[in-house]
Amino acid sequence: MDALKAEIGALFKTVEHELNELAALKESVLHLVERWKALKGAAPSLAPQFAGERPVVHADHIGASTFIEKGWSRISLGDYDGAEQALGKALQLSPNDPQAESLLGWAQMLQDKFDDALLNFQKVLVREPQNALARINVGYICLKKRIFGEAIEHLSRAIRLDNDKKATLYAHFYLGLVYLERDMFEDAQTFFQKTLALGPNLIEAYYELGRAYWFNGQRDEAVETWNAGYQANKFNPWGKRCAEVLKTVEEGGEP
Repeated sequence: MDALKAEIGALFKTVEHELNELAALKESVLHLVERWKALKGAAPSLAPQFAGERPVVHADHIGASTFIEKGWSRISLGDYDGAEQALGKALQLSPNDPQAESLLGWAQMLQDKFDDALLNFQKVLVREPQNALARINVGYICLKKRIFGEAIEHLSRAIRLDNDKKATLYAHFYLGLVYLERDMFEDAQTFFQKTLALGPNLIEAYYELGRAYWFNGQRDEAVETWNAGYQANKFNPWGKRCAEVLKTVEEGGEP
């Protein structure tokens, strides 16, 4: 009788735990639905596309690795706030963990929390100066903060490192944006052209190259580039922006 009572008690605890997990999952799904509604129709972001490898989770007595994996999953789903919370817990349990710091930087950067993200990526670079992805993220943040000299320094170093194809691609693209912001249109064109040679599927490079041509007075080249971007991927948000800007200039407007 006592054994049966104990078994029933254990089963009840298991069911209660599973119900709590399901409730948490439901809350996460609802949160993602709200984020999707908020982002629907928003302008596409120029931030690097997150493609971090799934973290290798090791069993540990403090549970930090579980929160690291949860943070990675939340970033992949677009729940950056949830990722930030999970990774914050990971760093409370295991301070200075480079994997957690890097992922936390991504989560903050994708929420435009640039100062916080910059601090975390700089911590990563102190320990891993060859980490080209962290370096291009710092370059992107410096671009957004209009610290152009520092942006050029980090992005140029990522190109010299050339140890990560994604980082090299984005380093060229962001250098193009830096020079476009500084009205150095021919330099911007050079970097956008190199970007498309390295990654023809980065449709935003067509859009920005078109702008570099347009503002340099090369209207025909701009129209040709935007048309190429639209034809390359009509369903991509940046392909759609190429189509929109083509319509604008055809109607006599400015991009």
